[in-house]
Amino acid sequence: MNIILVCAGGMSTSILVTKMKKALAPDQLDWKIEAHPVGELSEYINEFDVVLLGPQVSHKLKGVEKEFGETGKPIAVINSLDYGMGNGDKVLRFAIDLQNNK
Repeated sequence: MNIILVCAGGMSTSILVTKMKKALAPDQLDWKIEAHPVGELSEYINEFDVVLLGPQVSHKLKGVEKEFGETGKPIAVINSLDYGMGNGDKVLRFAIDLQNNK
């Protein structure tokens, strides 16, 4: 599975990406998890299965859903507490649940 996290600039979210990668199980090590600015999502959308928005860009959720909803990919906002605490394991499980329940 490939997961993209989008935020304002892609920088703060890269810390969470690192923690999510550390939470991967051995059979998940080939998964791709990256962070990019929300404005660049159209360049990357086809490479990913799940789209997670950082809480700081949660106001863009409806626009992202409108633009990319037809892809059928789950799109959701990361829980602000999990984001702020850098809880990579919880955010990873959230992405897996979104993919499994799409």
